[in-house]
Amino acid sequence: MSNLMPIAYKNINQLWAYIFTETLKRLGLAYAVICPGSRSTPLTVAFAQQAPDIEAISILDERSAAFFALGLAKVTGRPVAIVCTSGTAGANFYPAVIEAQESRVPLLLLTADRPPELRDCHSGQTIDQVKLFGSYPNWQTELALPVSDMGMLGYLRQTVIHSWYRMQAPTPGPVHLNIPFRDPLAPIPDGADLSYLLAKFHPEEFFAGITDITSLPDHSQLSIPPEWLQSQRGIIIAGVAQPQQPQEYCRAIALLSQTLQWPVLAEGLSPIRNYADLNPYLISTYDLILRNQQLGTRLAPDMVIQIGDMPTSKELRTWIDTHQPRRWVIDPSDQNLDPLHGRTTHLRIRVEELGCKGIEKDKSSVSEYLQLWCNTETKVRVNVDETLDKMEDLVECKAAWLLSQMLPPETPLFIANSMPVRDVEFFWKPNNLRVRSHFNRGANGIDGTLSTALGIAHRQQSSVLITGDLALLHDTNGFLIRNKFVGHLTIILINNNGGGIFEMLPIAKFEPPFEEFFGTPQDIDFAQLCTTYNVQHELIHSWVHLQQRLNPLPNTGIRVLELRTNRKIDAQWRRDNLSNFAADNII
Repeated sequence: MSNLMPIAYKNINQLWAYIFTETLKRLGLAYAVICPGSRSTPLTVAFAQQAPDIEAISILDERSAAFFALGLAKVTGRPVAIVCTSGTAGANFYPAVIEAQESRVPLLLLTADRPPELRDCHSGQTIDQVKLFGSYPNWQTELALPVSDMGMLGYLRQTVIHSWYRMQAPTPGPVHLNIPFRDPLAPIPDGADLSYLLAKFHPEEFFAGITDITSLPDHSQLSIPPEWLQSQRGIIIAGVAQPQQPQEYCRAIALLSQTLQWPVLAEGLSPIRNYADLNPYLISTYDLILRNQQLGTRLAPDMVIQIGDMPTSKELRTWIDTHQPRRWVIDPSDQNLDPLHGRTTHLRIRVEELGCKGIEKDKSSVSEYLQLWCNTETKVRVNVDETLDKMEDLVECKAAWLLSQMLPPETPLFIANSMPVRDVEFFWKPNNLRVRSHFNRGANGIDGTLSTALGIAHRQQSSVLITGDLALLHDTNGFLIRNKFVGHLTIILINNNGGGIFEMLPIAKFEPPFEEFFGTPQDIDFAQLCTTYNVQHELIHSWVHLQQRLNPLPNTGIRVLELRTNRKIDAQWRRDNLSNFAADNII
């Protein structure tokens, strides 16, 4: 039994944890995020022993750890495990669990627990952890207490395999396993005689045939519906998406667009804006265009293909809702992706599986409808670019526009919620930089922003986070990850001392209570904050200064580049300009 260190300890908990982690290793698990605690000791020891096949990363704060794991899972497209002890520790996973479900990210939540006899009797650090996350996991169960019986070891192995499958199919998401352990928790002899397993337990036989069977099957290509070919007023909406193979994704949408001769309205969070050379009918300024109601009426479609989630733009949603076109949603998930409840048909496939070859449509002339979209895009884009190019003041919306042109190719970029994600939609300029954009647009919260970005950046190319001050402050414990983090993250901090997005809402006119309860200025000296965590900080004085710091990026460490702006001025600039980029006199 020397080849099975946990069994050599003659400890049933460690045997159980070994079977558990060995199964995950053979399925392909690469990362386990470990939060400190006693009840989870068997799992912690077992994961640590799986190095280097599984990288075990110790993170103190459970909420931060869960979002870091979320970022790892997003960027790799693979499940990531996260471990905590019993009690309220697991409750701190909840925001990341919700985001994982809503944004379809595979997370394996492992909450260690007390055995049944220590529950409901005021034993310390004990809460009801069964179904702790409500209906958010794809699947959840409580494991049996560790037993050395071969049949029960087989049960454990197969439950882990099933959990792996349920994290990824039919729709990716979190799985929760509640795992009770009795003392002793440390890998010391517990009095159990496991010698009888010598004759029965053969690892290569026991673990034979374990493979990841959740890869998406190749469907026979689905031909495009004939209704699409007949429409002269159709549009494709490329919504929020983080595909693992962005170039193939963009090529598929470009092929569909050129086959149908329909424009592609590409959300700022779609990779299409970063692969602009693939798509001649790319429309990036749709939100600004649709603020002109006369133009919106002229451009009203009779058919819409939505690929992935609906874009952030309220203008776009209102426009579609007003005109009620026939709609199709292309996405392989089993979820309802139509928040507008329109006349919608879901095609449960990836857009790459849509067959366009051999389909002919009269391409001798571009339709007036498509031409109107393209001409309008050209004029509005020039107007936006000229306006922002001349802007010297540090008005926050220019940061997104500048990033779209200045980042090193293929940079992983995490975009925080609230105003940064909206400025990206408004102003992100189409480019060919192949930037890899990431975001938490499942539940759209500001929690976990820094930790998710660090997960995105871990062991990847030097990465960038663009965030407001409140989103960063909400997750400053993420800086505790710095000693475990491998790689580089530049944080572009838009510091307007408060919640800039609320300045855009009607409540901003009511003072009091606006400033205290909505603006919520925190008056934080970020240079001092960064010093506390031993993180580099630099105050940015001009747009040229920012450009100099963006390309090239450092290779290691975490740094904050702070732009101080005035949220009142920022909000007024948007009110004065967003509706004018597509004004009647320029079209």
